[in-house]
Amino acid sequence: MSDLTVSPIRFGRILLTGAAGHLGREMRPRLKACCDRLRLSDREPMAPAADGEEVIVADLADRAAVLALLEGVDAVVHLGGVSTEQSWERIAAANIHGAVNLYEAARRHGVRRIVFASSNHVTGFYRQDQVISPRDPARPDGFYGLSKAFGEDLAQLYWDRFGLETVSVRIGSAFAAPKDRRMLATWMSFDDTERLFMAALTAPVVGHSIVYGLSDNATAWWDNTPARHLGYRPQDSSEVFRAEVEARQPVLDREDPAVIHQGGAFVRTGPFFEEA
Repeated sequence: MSDLTVSPIRFGRILLTGAAGHLGREMRPRLKACCDRLRLSDREPMAPAADGEEVIVADLADRAAVLALLEGVDAVVHLGGVSTEQSWERIAAANIHGAVNLYEAARRHGVRRIVFASSNHVTGFYRQDQVISPRDPARPDGFYGLSKAFGEDLAQLYWDRFGLETVSVRIGSAFAAPKDRRMLATWMSFDDTERLFMAALTAPVVGHSIVYGLSDNATAWWDNTPARHLGYRPQDSSEVFRAEVEARQPVLDREDPAVIHQGGAFVRTGPFFEEA
């Protein structure tokens, strides 16, 4: 964690949902640096609470549990939910019902701001030869992307109706390093993820803002100009990994829908329903 990414603004209590996931585990110590208490939540087991932390196991689909989870919270970084293409039933429980539970609990408890982990799969059916912005219409590439589009609309409703601010972050590929040629365009380093989350938490006025989550990559399909008011300035780039990635994946099938569309493999995965 770079000292340059730590905002001078501190929160009393931040809630991090999805704290047991790979990105949640990475962001846990980084968010702790900007609040007095970090409340960590997931339905899966998490590491025990350290000083200044609270660990609460909760299912987003449990309305009463989520209402209790939001008590005393100033801001939320909402990473929780299903993050891959799975059955509609599983996605709906966590990403539809769970999102409604979270926003309603936040409203009731007077939470000031939510950073919502949306996804690039909201627009996954745009082609890789197109450059789009947060103002372009959604084109989800599956039930997962559809659920994240719902989450963004939910955030807009709670801003318009109740004044609850949200930054919806359409996360690209948040990993230590890009794994394939698609990620040369979609990659976001963990340090840049921290920078973006901190900008989303501390920008003076956000209303409901949508921003793509990516580093300063030489190849990019997303134009973040409409979200420059957040103050996010990525510092890392996938370019340093290009030679290694292209050597590992030298040939692409130009007829493969995953190569044609921005959503990659998600455009040919699912949809899934649970067996009756």
